[in-house]
Amino acid sequence: MVLRLGVALLFVLPLSGGDDNPTIFNHSDNSRFWAAGQINVIHQQHPSFPAKYTGENSLQPTREKATSRVLTLYTGIAVTKSAEILFDLESTGGRGLSDALGLAGFTNLDVVRNPSLGSKPYVARILFHAILNLDGEPVHADRNFLSLAAQKFDKRLEIYAGKLSLADLFDPNSVGTDSHLQFMNWTVDNNGAYDYAADTRGYTWGVVADYEHRRWAVRFAEALMPRVANGIDMDWNIRRARSENLEWQWQPALSPGHKTTIRVLSYLNHANMGSYPESIDAFLKRRDVAPDIEAHRRQGRKKYGFGINGEQHLTDNLRMYSRAGWNEGRHESFAYTEVNSTAAVGADVQGNRWKRPADKLGIAAVTNGISGDHRRYLELGGHGFLLGDGALRYGRENIVELYYTAHVTHGISISADLQHIRNPGYNRDRGPVWVPGARLHLEF
Repeated sequence: MVLRLGVALLFVLPLSGGDDNPTIFNHSDNSRFWAAGQINVIHQQHPSFPAKYTGENSLQPTREKATSRVLTLYTGIAVTKSAEILFDLESTGGRGLSDALGLAGFTNLDVVRNPSLGSKPYVARILFHAILNLDGEPVHADRNFLSLAAQKFDKRLEIYAGKLSLADLFDPNSVGTDSHLQFMNWTVDNNGAYDYAADTRGYTWGVVADYEHRRWAVRFAEALMPRVANGIDMDWNIRRARSENLEWQWQPALSPGHKTTIRVLSYLNHANMGSYPESIDAFLKRRDVAPDIEAHRRQGRKKYGFGINGEQHLTDNLRMYSRAGWNEGRHESFAYTEVNSTAAVGADVQGNRWKRPADKLGIAAVTNGISGDHRRYLELGGHGFLLGDGALRYGRENIVELYYTAHVTHGISISADLQHIRNPGYNRDRGPVWVPGARLHLEF
């Protein structure tokens, strides 16, 4: 019902995008205090699809539907002209298809991977943010949940300290990052091979230093890791568990008047991780009755990876992006999703040609893979925190996503979305599966 209503609304909207104000209420650019909010509701479903077998962590092959919601209250206060305190409360509810199991590139970025956490509000971010303006020219800045400054210098150092999401600051791009208005899939909106430090809700505690120098920037983060894979509790012993993240950004002048951005990412995680080779060896030598990654965890193990992220504005209305990532794949996927290699490409276009300039149409494709050790572990019947069909006939998980976001009026938008997934959970014995969806988004 929700899906049919969302699609129907797209067809009856007028040919004018109307007021393109991004929020329902106007926000001051000079007040010391700032408050805003958002509500995001996503409904998805899939028909039955072929599956030779179904395991403990499989996407269910029978028809199912699910609805999720996220409510966020953003607040901030400017303590001085260059320092501010940011505090956000959040509540999540509903569920994802199959409780977010069975897919490496899950279909809904808003879904919490632990449905037992409930919908009680929690602190999403509590941050001290300092801006040290250096030499250079002043530039306009939009106030948002990460910064209240309406103007910054193009040469500056920004410091964040507290509870935050690394995905807010690392590996973003303007085409494929935002599940509120853009794509919904985990590995389309983020680099699936970037196993960034986070609890099951996507947040951690840490410090980020971001140096901006006109056309280039470099940022570094030191952050806490969860105690266990996909865990809600963080390990505060940074001698044994922590994450280092480094990203370099460059904006070359390749096309006059059209922005180009390239980002290169690396990370190194230290945590109580399991080893795929050890789990496989223990099972084959009959020391374990089944492959069990949790039984072969050890403190201080290291997992590293790399990513590249580019975006190009082709015209005033057309943009494209690409991402690629890889991690070493010997140690268990720990914080984000079960991906060891990924490549994605996508584009979006504004609705100027059909007289709805505030609307967006986007399409993207991503291919995800896992290492030989990870593959063998799943073939033998092992499972991670997301995947485990009980067996595996390996194939890369290939996903195509198409969305249309319609701006209804200031601060209100609706979207229709369609995803096609081939080899769900890297298994050629299952799928393919179609996942249509609808989204309602409100910005206050």
